[in-house]
Amino acid sequence: MKFEEEYPSLESFWRVVILFGRNSASYKFSMAKSLIEIIPSGKSFITLEELAVPFSKNLISHLMINDKQATSKSSNMLSTCRQYIAGEISHEQLIQKTVKYGFVNVLDAFHVVNQDDIPVKFFENDKKAKQKGIVITDDLFKLKETNQFPNLNFEVEARWRLVETAWSIGVAPSLLQVKFEEETNLFYLKDNQRRIDVTSGRDALNGYQKGKCFYCFDDITIDPFSEDLADVDHYFPHILQSELNVNLNGVWNLVLACKSCNRGVNGKFARVPKAKFLDRLHKRNSFMIDSHHPLRETLINQSGKTEADRARFLSEIDKQAINKLIHRWQPVYEFEAVF
Repeated sequence: MKFEEEYPSLESFWRVVILFGRNSASYKFSMAKSLIEIIPSGKSFITLEELAVPFSKNLISHLMINDKQATSKSSNMLSTCRQYIAGEISHEQLIQKTVKYGFVNVLDAFHVVNQDDIPVKFFENDKKAKQKGIVITDDLFKLKETNQFPNLNFEVEARWRLVETAWSIGVAPSLLQVKFEEETNLFYLKDNQRRIDVTSGRDALNGYQKGKCFYCFDDITIDPFSEDLADVDHYFPHILQSELNVNLNGVWNLVLACKSCNRGVNGKFARVPKAKFLDRLHKRNSFMIDSHHPLRETLINQSGKTEADRARFLSEIDKQAINKLIHRWQPVYEFEAVF
């Protein structure tokens, strides 16, 4: 998998788990958010009782919005959370049952991608200790110190929302179409004419770009309160929408860019990127294709069933775009490539 092997970094390994790991239940996402919440404490050993507090809280917060949190018909952990929501058990009982049911598989499966453990471990499952728990590794502490760490919680939440929405609709992935609305910066689905807001466009796209501007590879942020909040940019300018017989609001054409590249003094504005960026767009979209629904199926529906089809699709749109807009663009300066 190129996303993992080409430029290995702690952020890349974390994102591989979130974006490419198996999805049969929401426990991986709850575990990831719990680790992000716990790591600032600086503790190297976390008991299962301590871990159960954020783990159950995260699951409950999503169950209260979307009851479909797994592909299986029954789950002791999810049933426990539903009992707590209904007021049938106390918080103490919730924690006790979470320790019993919540970590049966997720601790061993968290780092598994494509049937194999990734080379990096963010925690170890300490099965021999008198008090059961996890040992936080140096790699997770190092991850906390990276400039991408503040983005990771947004990315996990976005991925979780995409997956649970697909489960709840119960529609074949090949029939799903995720749409983007510029005014709200939201990806959404339509189910029998009912609109379902899924997640922020920035949050869903950032992991696939490894937290970098698509064009210059400078660091970007998806923190909505930051002055440096990344822009959602149309690779092929949206001004072409009336000229081309294609949806330029499609996921395939949306990238995250820093403000300087998108609308700075030497920004892109309504120009067509240099041809080399077309390869980058194809690679970014391939990362999404290698991931799971609904973005995967949406991209296939929008741009082609095979990799060759998708490459031809982008090449054809590029030809049409440059014939209309004439000018090519590239940033004045680019940092080292990360994908």
